[in-house]
Amino acid sequence: MSYPEIRPRRLRRTPAIRRLVSETRVDPAELVVPMFVKEGLTEPRAIASLPGVLQHSRDSLRKAAVEAVQAGVGGIMLFGVPEHRDPTGSGGIDPNGILNVAIRDVVAEVGDATVVMSDLCLDEFTSHGHCGLLTPGGEVDNDATLEAYAEMAVAQAAAGVHMVGPSGMMDGQVGVVRRALDAAGHQDVTVLAYAVKYASAFYGPFREAVESTLEGDRRTYQQDPANLRESLREVALDVAEGADLVMVKPALPYLDVVSAVRAAVDVPVAAYQVSGEYAMVEAAAANGWIDRERVMLETLTSIKRAGAQIILTYWAVEAAGLLRERY
Repeated sequence: MSYPEIRPRRLRRTPAIRRLVSETRVDPAELVVPMFVKEGLTEPRAIASLPGVLQHSRDSLRKAAVEAVQAGVGGIMLFGVPEHRDPTGSGGIDPNGILNVAIRDVVAEVGDATVVMSDLCLDEFTSHGHCGLLTPGGEVDNDATLEAYAEMAVAQAAAGVHMVGPSGMMDGQVGVVRRALDAAGHQDVTVLAYAVKYASAFYGPFREAVESTLEGDRRTYQQDPANLRESLREVALDVAEGADLVMVKPALPYLDVVSAVRAAVDVPVAAYQVSGEYAMVEAAAANGWIDRERVMLETLTSIKRAGAQIILTYWAVEAAGLLRERY
């Protein structure tokens, strides 16, 4: 009987050997945790479709920010949930609006110990739930929306944010935001461009988290899930307009896109493991169908392996602890 001369299994024999030869590692510093803060809350509130994720009060947000820093995560992405909304989303620009107040709270609490990021979009603040201002006919007005984004960016920068994340998929949004920041003296504020954001069915739990009032859908500005070349065009435009980092959203259904973007640009690439991705795993684990912690880390590793240097995930704080134990 002949035996194999080459035995790849030797490199899998023990946990120590597997750690030694591991090709892809996720570091806690590469994880960003999204956090929601709701105006008027005195206690944090659970989100039914996102088990373990909360709508925070201002006080609980500050505590959660400290816990994230202690866990070693690389950043916190803030989303505001206002008590009142209007057609123009004025609460996103108001210095005393919940998101800008939350930015000040978190920066005052953690300083530069982690990267404080903010979602730069109107959808949480508009009564119609769209990411921009509407024409009299009900269509999203790209250029009028850009003016609002510019004001919103300056308001967030004035509140002390380190990085803004324009996410509305308006044409020209990165360039307008960059110019507005620079003109207001905020040249050091970084722009994380949601360069590739698909009109995905995976956003459902997020819409509960922000109490979305969306009427209709966002297919006229978010991308068609069938398209890859279009994504690369969007990325190239955002980099040319001054994006410091670019992001793909969602992550797992679009790993081929993450890989293609990584190959196309020389700026850092992020991916957002969105609410539906998280909720599916949590639901399957709750039914005993999968090993929750192993699947959690496997999904994060797959996103990193595809080319994302930074991963936004609702598991960021928990995963950071598991990764420290693993490595």
